[in-house]
Amino acid sequence: MTIKPLFDKVVIESVPVQEKTASGLFLTAASQEKPQAYTVVAVGPGGIIDGKEITMQVKVGDKVLCSQYSGSDFKLDGKEFTIIKQSDILAVLED
Repeated sequence: MTIKPLFDKVVIESVPVQEKTASGLFLTAASQEKPQAYTVVAVGPGGIIDGKEITMQVKVGDKVLCSQYSGSDFKLDGKEFTIIKQSDILAVLED
């Protein structure tokens, strides 16, 4: 099943969380923070939203940083995704 976001929405998937500290200690799920780095999975078309022209600045495959508690989480085909507004993206990560 594919996801096709509407308007200025972006579907993101979290980058795998580090499960071990630099010193070799394993972190429990409760002690791991919600990730803030994500991979863009799908991007809406943009368009005129609330009277303003919105041009999408991200594309599928981009690595982005988002606010820690932004968006709505959901599961699809056993995978976890988050859908956010493009304005909730803080930065695009470049190699």
